[in-house]
Amino acid sequence: MLRLTAVIYVLLGTTLAGIFIIAALTMGLDTGKPIIYAAIAGFVVGLPISWVVAKQISNLS
Repeated sequence: MLRLTAVIYVLLGTTLAGIFIIAALTMGLDTGKPIIYAAIAGFVVGLPISWVVAKQISNLS
């Protein structure tokens, strides 16, 4: 399950980081720190979500 979690995290973490960066830019936070914080938040939020999704996929098989 760890491999599946890692694969999902690679896709999900970058997607969420991109979404959070776009949200920060939309709110007018266009300096370096808010963009970096948004990217880090996307990667951190992606960890538990990818673990839950991998667990659900593993329970299906």
